[in-house]
Amino acid sequence: MPELTERRPPSEGDDAGSGPAGPRPAVPGDRAEHLLAMHRLAVGPDATAALLGWLARRGGRWTALLDADGAVLRAAAPAGAVPAGAPPAGGVPEAAVAGLAAEGAALLRAQGAGSARIDRAGLTGWFVAAGSGPARPVLAAIGPGAGPAGLPRLLADAARLVELCRQVEAAARDRERSERADAGSREAVLHLLMIGELPAAHRIAAALGPELPDPVRVRVVEGPVGRRAEIAVEWAAATGDRSWIVPCPVNHGHLIAVSPADLAPTAGGEPAGPADCAIGVSGVVPLRETALGYEQAFHALAAARSAPGRQVVFDGHGDLAPLLGPAGAGWARQLLRPLTEYAPVRRADPGAAELSGTLSSWLAFGTAAVRHLKVHRNTLAARLDRVQDLLGLDLERLPGQATASLALRLRAVPVLPAGPAAPVVPAGPAGLELLLATPATAHWAEALLRPLHVAGPPTAAASVRAWLAQDARVAPAAAVLGISAPALRKRLLRIEELLQRSLLESPSAKYDLWLAERAGALAERPGRAAGR
Repeated sequence: MPELTERRPPSEGDDAGSGPAGPRPAVPGDRAEHLLAMHRLAVGPDATAALLGWLARRGGRWTALLDADGAVLRAAAPAGAVPAGAPPAGGVPEAAVAGLAAEGAALLRAQGAGSARIDRAGLTGWFVAAGSGPARPVLAAIGPGAGPAGLPRLLADAARLVELCRQVEAAARDRERSERADAGSREAVLHLLMIGELPAAHRIAAALGPELPDPVRVRVVEGPVGRRAEIAVEWAAATGDRSWIVPCPVNHGHLIAVSPADLAPTAGGEPAGPADCAIGVSGVVPLRETALGYEQAFHALAAARSAPGRQVVFDGHGDLAPLLGPAGAGWARQLLRPLTEYAPVRRADPGAAELSGTLSSWLAFGTAAVRHLKVHRNTLAARLDRVQDLLGLDLERLPGQATASLALRLRAVPVLPAGPAAPVVPAGPAGLELLLATPATAHWAEALLRPLHVAGPPTAAASVRAWLAQDARVAPAAAVLGISAPALRKRLLRIEELLQRSLLESPSAKYDLWLAERAGALAERPGRAAGR
């Protein structure tokens, strides 16, 4: 029969330093040293495993924390024995150890005892309750013979500490899971804002807080990856939790903040940018145009990297989409109709909204859209093939990409109803040519490209044209210009500062630059100049 110590530590009756075979060696060190060593381990990393490993080495036997049914929660074995969680050592059958562990835990649960010793088939198991209540865990040490003198007292001193460490680690894991769920939900809200799904974004944001502001400024903070969480907490506290702050799912060094428009960059209502961070700030945009605000902030970030203070507010010449009016909105509706009205044959296939979101993400982030959308690259490629077939655009070439980008932006911009004399613009490239040939578009293009001609070096405009002609690919454009790819990359980085636009990183201004170059070419055609 198992020996039961009646609700007392096993050390009180079983801690003598001798046995049938004579005196037993004692556990190295005295009790004060043991308590000090265990408490030091308890405040270190992976405390439960560290404590169990220390106990296993001191007792020279397999040591584990069991649940009330005897299942192993954590375990460790003495050095040179077996891996943690396995049977102790010395050729002892695993079934014997598992059976003894289950028997000891069941005994404590059934008798309500605080500790017990069981001798079975050459094995001795010491068991100490590591908590209170019927489901309390059990600290067990199992091995051949009774083990060193002082082991029962050592286990009694360690039991509550081991369980406390396990609870702290479990709470930390629960908190980490909760934080991941919260971050995932906030990222989902940002994604919904980017694709214009405001009702769903508002519903999720209302549960998480704070409420989404409208209108907004979007900020992109670039800094060390390891400091994103710290900067987010500082920013949230300094703005009274008025900003919607999300780590960028695509650029791991970026933090995105959607803030109320009245939180002006110079009003002192936000923390100063850290010395190792650069901040790009958008203009004021409606909440439904968060994607536009993000692009503006990203372009401002390109200028902020080399600006004094390393914070720049977007100072662009406006977006092209609102200038195109009802004619542009009608053109975009016609172009996108095969996509927006698409109904998949199979219910499991992506529908119109999912394909539209995929196109928007890919145009903004390129191949990094797989991180934004959380899909495999093959899934992304298959969806883009489907979108390309529906729209009839060559999405592998820059003209097709720029056309799709403009159409998506026009869809997001509210316009006044078309009057009776509003022109009807055909869908596709032909309609785009008509839109780009208007005086308003020509003025926008001239303003966008002016820094290249006024403040840029003589090679700036030619470098941009060659880059655009080669679908924004550096190596082919460099070959056309007769220079190396690194040399062209340096030129484009200097041009980013001139234009205050990002070119080489996504989201890139390549679509607007292509549209501006095309509008300029149309304006120079005979018979077009008079319209300007």
